[in-house]
Amino acid sequence: MQIDDKLLKKLEKLSSLEIAEDKRGSMINALSEIVEFVENLNELDLDNQEATFTTLKGGTPLREDIPSVEPKVIKTILKNAPKSENNSFVVPKIIE
Repeated sequence: MQIDDKLLKKLEKLSSLEIAEDKRGSMINALSEIVEFVENLNELDLDNQEATFTTLKGGTPLREDIPSVEPKVIKTILKNAPKSENNSFVVPKIIE
């Protein structure tokens, strides 16, 4: 994967961050190094390796998922939100 200015602008938009113009080059280099490091994992031959971690055999016991509605808590949380409507957060659309 090639990290370029176009991809960096998209990442800025998705993360709601703004990277200073003088730091863009070093950020592109740093992200490229990270992606290159992770792509090295594709070279590993793991066909004969057994998984060492799985959640299929036991693991953390699950609890019953019981929704609860506490109007006081909802009101407290939403008063800190930049925008809210019908007891929900209003967020900007990120998928085009």
